[in-house]
Amino acid sequence: MVLYPHEMLPDVDHDGRSLQNFAMSFRAHLASKVRPGTRAVYEKRVKPSFQQKFNREPADKGEVGKEMTQDPYYQFWSAMQRKSQEMMWDCVIEVIEPQIERLNDRAKQVSQAGSGVKGSLELSPDLEIPRYHTVADIHLQPGGFHTEVADDDVTAGAIYDNAVAIYANGALGPKNDLLGRTLAHFLKQQYPDRVPGTILDMGCGIGNSTVAWAEAFPDAEVHGIDVGAPMLRYAHARAESIGVAAHFKQQNAEETNYPDQSFDLIVSHIVFHETSATALPRILQECHRLLKPGGMMLHVDIPGAEGAFDAFMMEWETTNNNENFAGMFRETDLAATAIRMGFAEGKARMEDMPRLLEQKQQTYSDRAINWPVLVGEK
Repeated sequence: MVLYPHEMLPDVDHDGRSLQNFAMSFRAHLASKVRPGTRAVYEKRVKPSFQQKFNREPADKGEVGKEMTQDPYYQFWSAMQRKSQEMMWDCVIEVIEPQIERLNDRAKQVSQAGSGVKGSLELSPDLEIPRYHTVADIHLQPGGFHTEVADDDVTAGAIYDNAVAIYANGALGPKNDLLGRTLAHFLKQQYPDRVPGTILDMGCGIGNSTVAWAEAFPDAEVHGIDVGAPMLRYAHARAESIGVAAHFKQQNAEETNYPDQSFDLIVSHIVFHETSATALPRILQECHRLLKPGGMMLHVDIPGAEGAFDAFMMEWETTNNNENFAGMFRETDLAATAIRMGFAEGKARMEDMPRLLEQKQQTYSDRAINWPVLVGEK
């Protein structure tokens, strides 16, 4: 696992690197060797037992779950998968925790000095953090994306940048920016006449996708918003270090302070499923308000399930990894919701975005799955 050498990366010694490499290898082993066995268990043991009792196949993920969660093989995989997630955070935090003060100082220095870059950072200390952030630590990241442990803190961002590379087994690339690059490629391929001058990245986190958009459209003014101040401080310092101009603001995507019709393009990258049933429609309504006439939104998020077994397996993240809205999100008609929130009939639709994989990626499927994208035009 080798990340792009920007100034916000922590120093990692031999022991720290070995532990992180083990965590990544352990997760890869579970995904490629252990997890596939759950399907065999279902097909050869669980489903036949269910059919014998009820004279039919399980109808939905709930019926599959009642049986699968009693099976020792599934219980073993689930326990190991949960442990691998906890191990991922632990091995990253063990490296970063002793360096917090130095990383915070480095972020201030980089942000102040810059490299001739014209990016910016605007924080709102009084912003109310949404409940879907505070009620549980998303992805089990200790403290979530908003908790601060020091003044001018970047800890949450530093942890996330390093951990997500382990989580994805390096498949997001050296800059952890695969989703941003893929969505920008999708726009250029599918809508080549669109060259946005102003771009908003909602739920930008550490700005990995924000930077990708700024690199894809170097003449555009690119903004990234998030509710987590530590993520945004890290994002700004990281972008400045890389040499990319981006404007980061602490804003809630449900209700921003940007004027009407501010952007040609609004994007997000696997953000919606981390929100809530209340927040999602409000975010889409805000997108409609912020788009210029003729503007476009592109929101890529997690794929749906095919069949009751896949739906149950995908529910693992909801139940065990604090993806609390993911299950309900998969059952949401995004295009219909966008139309209900102001987009005209025929102007909101779902499209498939092929994945750009530069190396083998371990996923929960043995098939190549496209990313679903909500496309909306004003």
